[in-house]
Amino acid sequence: MWKKCLELYRKYEEIINYLIVGGLTTVVSLVIYYACVFTFLDPENAFELQAANVISWIGAVAFAYVTNRRYVFRSHSRDRFREIFRFVAARLATLVIDMAVMYLLVTVLGGNDKIAKLVSQVVVIIGNYVFSKLFVFKNTEN
Repeated sequence: MWKKCLELYRKYEEIINYLIVGGLTTVVSLVIYYACVFTFLDPENAFELQAANVISWIGAVAFAYVTNRRYVFRSHSRDRFREIFRFVAARLATLVIDMAVMYLLVTVLGGNDKIAKLVSQVVVIIGNYVFSKLFVFKNTEN
């Protein structure tokens, strides 16, 4: 059984590692977001809701870059500045998507911000993988 599991892991290693790292990144984002809204930001205020979202995004992006570079895509690019720029640009794109989902589900439709954040994270994880695979780490030197 372990042999079969190892074969499956090797076959889908990048996707499995991405799901693990993406899950951990989501935890980082959610912990920071919930810490903000349970301590000093009011999610009922549209501006403060988005501020909590952006703060959680910054922490998650920093964590995600390091872990994706090392454990998922195993990048050895010598042009780290370009790689970081592309990574942040891709994450900014998914931040806009995240903010739009939060605005729609919470501000427009009056939904629960905690549940909306979970829904938003699913959309963001998928978008982040696609952007990372096709745009950020596509030309890594192995």
